Amino acid sequence: MVKVLQYGVGSIGSKTVKALISKPWIEVVGAVDSDETKKDRDLGIVAGLNRRLDVKVYGSLAEALKHVKVDIVLHTTSSWLDLVEPQILEIIESKLSVISTCEELAYPWRRSPEAAKRIDEAARKNGVVVLGTGVNPGFVLDTMVLSLTSVCISIDKIEAWRIVDASKRRLPLQKKIGSGMSVEEFRRAVQKGRMGHVGLRESFDMIADCLGWSFNYVRESLEPVVASETIETEFFKIKPGQVIGVSQSIGGFIDGFEKLKLNLQMYLNAKNPRDSVKIEGVPSLEFEVKNGIPGDEATVAMIVNMIPRVLSAEPGLKTMKDLKLPFAWLKEF
Repeated sequence: MVKVLQYGVGSIGSKTVKALISKPWIEVVGAVDSDETKKDRDLGIVAGLNRRLDVKVYGSLAEALKHVKVDIVLHTTSSWLDLVEPQILEIIESKLSVISTCEELAYPWRRSPEAAKRIDEAARKNGVVVLGTGVNPGFVLDTMVLSLTSVCISIDKIEAWRIVDASKRRLPLQKKIGSGMSVEEFRRAVQKGRMGHVGLRESFDMIADCLGWSFNYVRESLEPVVASETIETEFFKIKPGQVIGVSQSIGGFIDGFEKLKLNLQMYLNAKNPRDSVKIEGVPSLEFEVKNGIPGDEATVAMIVNMIPRVLSAEPGLKTMKDLKLPFAWLKEF
């Protein structure tokens, strides 16, 4: 039995707990959350399972480790590396491997090289593995794209799209894409670096490094999608002219030619949601997942399914390109 500690019992953390307890090879031994209203309560109740698990939610990692033995930590607290680095380092220094949904941790070597180096060195020193992953980054616009390139002899251009209908997604995501903001509020949030999907640059960097592409110029775009009519979700009532989501892209150019472009549109009532990849090369390929891969369920599945891969990897900060082929872990471990 693999003894798992769940770090963060928000929306994704709660769904992760539900997935973990369905696996016969996993024992959930505890959880950590800084929310005082969750501290010292039963994890099953906090996670909304409507039943007790006889597993406690602790207010800190240090407190949890006084009471339970842990093999690995699943970490689901924030998208931004500057916020989670202290948490990740504390886990590492406790000599525990960790899988995190922090998007900026999925491939931090280009954008946050100093933080990546600190985490990697600490992980190697303590003999543990650190992995950032999820559905995106972690799969759709990086691992899936790279897997498709394995059947190409040569590649002239790659373009990929993830179009998500955010209207049925959880409240934190609807907030993160600016739902209900004015365009002016949205642009101010963009300037502060706390708006839109996090991780598009990390996916882009992973693909570029794997394929050995060095760009002369990189162009990024982040624009609001604005409502043309009234839209209601479980959490918002949007008036015409207000923001309903984001349209983002990043493109890499070599000698004036756009070699790699990733597009992400995430907004309320998005039309024709899908995940698709187009590769121009030998051979040329087009691939599409109609309606797109469900974000929350796929994120949870990925971090749970990667537990065996992480526990059998060499110490250090790893990315999805470093580990063995991911697949649904339906057997014992």
